[in-house]
Amino acid sequence: MFSRAISAARPAANRALRSNFGPSNLRAFSVTPRASSGGHGPPPPGLFGPGAKPGEVPGIADQSTGIERLQYLGDAEGIEIFDTAPLDSSRIGTKKDPILVPSPASERLVGCTGSPADSHDVLWFPLMKGRQHRCLECGSVYQMDYYGEEHHDQHHH
Repeated sequence: MFSRAISAARPAANRALRSNFGPSNLRAFSVTPRASSGGHGPPPPGLFGPGAKPGEVPGIADQSTGIERLQYLGDAEGIEIFDTAPLDSSRIGTKKDPILVPSPASERLVGCTGSPADSHDVLWFPLMKGRQHRCLECGSVYQMDYYGEEHHDQHHH
């Protein structure tokens, strides 16, 4: 079925290429200049590893990228990139005095194990900036303590 569709489209594609594009109008994608914002703003962070040398199997230091590389580099220098300390479970959060969850992002997943800790199975729920959330099992209230940068042009896709 696919080959029939290609066969039917091939004559029209060939006619279009011959009539609209000469050899001087075609160029390889690899030489197309990269679109930029005109040099405005800081350059993107370079969180790419150097890659493996020929004939070697790459390790995490060579091939990690993005947030994984950020965490690796932080660990190598003894810096804790992500706060993995447990939240306060010595009390149950209330609407007037919620359990504060520090976050650099405007949305975060939180797991509640109850008060005292491990009094119920972990219940995961999304916590958003500016809103409180109550655990359905124990009733504890959580609220985000947002410390990230304010971006008015954020778009969620």
